[in-house]
Amino acid sequence: MSKKTIRPSLLQVIYLLLFVLLFVLIITTPKLITGSLRISEKLIIEEETVEGILLGILFGVSILIFNLYKSEVSNHKTQISKINTDKKKVEDRLQISEQYIGMINVQIQEIKSIFYNIDSYPQTKADFKKSFCFFGEKILSIVNSDWVLIRIINCSTQRTMSEHFEARERNTGNYPHISNKMIIEYQPIESHISIVSNPKNLNVLVFCVLPITKISNDEQIFIQAIIDEITKLFIIINSTYFRTENKAIR
Repeated sequence: MSKKTIRPSLLQVIYLLLFVLLFVLIITTPKLITGSLRISEKLIIEEETVEGILLGILFGVSILIFNLYKSEVSNHKTQISKINTDKKKVEDRLQISEQYIGMINVQIQEIKSIFYNIDSYPQTKADFKKSFCFFGEKILSIVNSDWVLIRIINCSTQRTMSEHFEARERNTGNYPHISNKMIIEYQPIESHISIVSNPKNLNVLVFCVLPITKISNDEQIFIQAIIDEITKLFIIINSTYFRTENKAIR
């Protein structure tokens, strides 16, 4: 197994060359300066003093280069940290996107199982009850709720024409009293979410109630589609044309 070769950065190479150059200058300073420095007739700087001043300057330059090197290293570390942070954010977003795509695929399969599996309309009340059960189970498969109540109301009389209660626990048979008047008047139900059928020009209203306080927009759309489908099936099975045709078949 080959070992990974660690190559020094350009900054490290430059710092090393400068450090070597300064070190050579410091070592050779006594040989470079061989006599006193005469500035004027009265101002003469001795050789030892000149050497000390030059060494001090070289030492100061070395400290300055070292500080610049530390500053550049710190900046590089900051940039690397920022790159790693940005990379982590991108990876997290990618993971969220993959999870969302997976969730969408599951929801698409649910849509197909809800609507594409209906190959015939209910012809009897028993068939309609089966459809009721089917849609109730599908709502619970979409939403994390303990139960769902689906009810069909006559808007003129405010009487219940049909309803279905579906619960995860089969021994759960109780649900709070929900007034049909509240539903028809679109009054909110405390600690519950209610979804009402879209068609407003009908004499019947279909709604479902869930004992939860929040659902996602996608869940809202799916349940709305189910409620509208129930409305359509109920109108079909109670239509005059269907009843006439059904009698003719008999």
